[in-house]
Amino acid sequence: MDLRQLRYLVALAEERNFTRAAAQEHVAQPALSQQIRRLEDELGVALVERTTRHVALTEAGELLVVRARRILAELEAAHSEIAGVRGADTGHVTIGAMHTMGPVDLSLALARFHDRHPNVGLTVREQSSEEMAEMLRDDELDLAFLSVTERVEAHGLGLLQLVSEELVVLLRPDHPLAGRNRIRIGQLAEEPFISFRAGARLRELLVVAGRDAGFEPYVAVESNETRRIRRLVSRGLGVAILPRSDAEGPGAEVAVVALAEPALARDITLAWREGRRHAPAAAEFLEIARDTFSAPEPDGAAEKLYF
Repeated sequence: MDLRQLRYLVALAEERNFTRAAAQEHVAQPALSQQIRRLEDELGVALVERTTRHVALTEAGELLVVRARRILAELEAAHSEIAGVRGADTGHVTIGAMHTMGPVDLSLALARFHDRHPNVGLTVREQSSEEMAEMLRDDELDLAFLSVTERVEAHGLGLLQLVSEELVVLLRPDHPLAGRNRIRIGQLAEEPFISFRAGARLRELLVVAGRDAGFEPYVAVESNETRRIRRLVSRGLGVAILPRSDAEGPGAEVAVVALAEPALARDITLAWREGRRHAPAAAEFLEIARDTFSAPEPDGAAEKLYF
């Protein structure tokens, strides 16, 4: 087993296609296939299920990919640390972000980091909070901005809550409920909703609140873009529940009404894998993110950390 074979296996796990994985690794497809075969022969177990249409990993393959990612991440960290000793300013940082970040301006942290380290590459991957939590544990991400859901618990993650933001109801301007000061979630039982895809924190909050009120929210349209959601609401395709910053920012004209019974909020939390020895560039970005977005605490107060 060598590092090249592990890189090829990880690429195959990400692409689920031999041709695309080979292109990602800049090798010929037969060469990548041959190395995967050699790895399987050495281990004495199948790692990949091959069909004419797709590639899937076996249970053994999935287990090895988790280990391989950590091995490769540690190797990259070692290279970066040695480069840091030499005074080099290189490396790459991969950041996870929710589709809507509200008042947390990720571009500000990115710009501050780039000003200090212009030669370090940056990648931002937009995923659901649950997906990002698993990606952190597998070292696919260096850090992430996510929401702590019922299914996203610490389990090896360090968590620093940055923001807790009120959720509000969006209605078309001439909707019968548009003039209310507050709306109970039960009053929306017959309304079609426009919401994020399943797995997103905002979708989870909507579904849980609806069920607690005795109905199953009907999601007529799914979208991960808040501006599109606002346009769809303004055209009467449904109602939506969004953070207040997204509801009242620039965009299509909608009526914004506070939500009561229950009042809902979503958090934006900075997360990383506890115990991971980050490369210098990733460690620096983590510190910049903490400094940029952590609100000043009153004397004697402690920041909200979860471990």
